[in-house]
Amino acid sequence: MALLSGVVSAQPATAGGPSPAAAAPPAQGGRFRDAEDGRFDMSGWLLDHRGFLPVPVIITDPAVGNGGGVALAFFHRPHTPVTTDADGAPKMATPDIYGGGAMRTANGSEAAGIGASLHFDEDRWRYRGGVAKASINLDFYTPGNVLPPSKIAYNMDGVMSFQQGFRQLGKRDLYVGLAWIYMDLDLGFDVASDRDRFQPHELSRRSSGLGLSLEYDSRDNPFTPSRGWLGMIEGNAYLPGIGSDQSFQSYRGHAYGYWPLGTRLVLGGRVDARRANGDIPFYRLPYIDLRGIGSARYQDTRAAVLETELRCNLTPRWALIGFVGAGRTWGRHNSFGDGDDQVSKGAGVRYLIARQLGMHVGVDYAWGPEDDTFYIQVGSAWR
Repeated sequence: MALLSGVVSAQPATAGGPSPAAAAPPAQGGRFRDAEDGRFDMSGWLLDHRGFLPVPVIITDPAVGNGGGVALAFFHRPHTPVTTDADGAPKMATPDIYGGGAMRTANGSEAAGIGASLHFDEDRWRYRGGVAKASINLDFYTPGNVLPPSKIAYNMDGVMSFQQGFRQLGKRDLYVGLAWIYMDLDLGFDVASDRDRFQPHELSRRSSGLGLSLEYDSRDNPFTPSRGWLGMIEGNAYLPGIGSDQSFQSYRGHAYGYWPLGTRLVLGGRVDARRANGDIPFYRLPYIDLRGIGSARYQDTRAAVLETELRCNLTPRWALIGFVGAGRTWGRHNSFGDGDDQVSKGAGVRYLIARQLGMHVGVDYAWGPEDDTFYIQVGSAWR
């Protein structure tokens, strides 16, 4: 779903990358050539020819093993190409994006889904959402406070849905959102007796929750931002009255900031904190979300992450990045002070594949505390 949000942007002019004030007309160099520099570019294909962006899904997450698939994203150019942010600076209006994809990995995990990001009434209203059918094989890791840590292999098979609508507050880049999150999953274990290691509420299959959020977004470009910041706080309540098997709550607050340094460098910073209360299923616990660390590897009722990334624009098309981050979990099994930091780091390369969208694609290689792996990136790695 990472592709299903975006703001059209223009040509990189500084380390800040795309300069919305220099919005370019539709490319005249052919469907896959940019009229300004003659390089391979998909802006015209995506925005003027109603084409699609094929995204190869190459999965190397240690949690599910190697695998792959494909996703297709369709873009619709807004009627008004240039808007202004809260400070009056020009930026490109948000396009509608919709698409779908499917994937499968070596450990038998598979998923398919569709999603969209839509904008109405000159972007006063927004919609983001998707539906997926998945069968995912993962490991749950016991804390290992007394006995050595161990992993429990399990499978989640079912339907997941995320629906969210936003309303702009005034004329600023501030939106209030209402969400509905629904999951209906069958749980299976490789060793049947492992089910007895969980409390009944931890094995509930159906969760249905309503959420409220507040989001501020001043980024010049949500695909590969070069200035501005995104901040969001959200809370979700899961209740039997709206279809959930158990009552629990989840909260998240995160912020991503971007600062141009001179004419070639862009510094990015990320802080992300998550919390869960109540009778939460074990597979819904917050976890450390960092490149180089397997999904759901480190879980508890609290999780926090700090990460920084530096991008160096070597040319108007090519860039190198380096990143380092640390995360910690705590809550049920230990206090914050007793938790261990998990650190990951890595480097990557980017290519500006759609100048009018300001969209970079590339590859990251990350080293974590237990694994090292690579990731295919479309736009920013921060979701």
